[in-house]
Amino acid sequence: MLLSTLLLQAAAGAVGVSKMGAAIGAGLAAIGAGIGIGKIGGLAMEAIGRQPEAVGDIRSNMIIAAALVEGVALLALVVCLLVIFL
Repeated sequence: MLLSTLLLQAAAGAVGVSKMGAAIGAGLAAIGAGIGIGKIGGLAMEAIGRQPEAVGDIRSNMIIAAALVEGVALLALVVCLLVIFL
């Protein structure tokens, strides 16, 4: 009920629809980054459990992959903020 009310209010003006879409996009980018980094960490812990001697290599690869995911999420948030404020 609340979502349909929000959609109807946003549909009243074209500017509102773009801002609502940008806000939803920013939320999806944050959720996606959280899920991605969680999977990276979980799978890295599983790999370390299988091969404890490869901790250094696994950790460095995990940090690089998490940084790339975070960079993409940050870029998505910046684009969404540009849509909202411009």
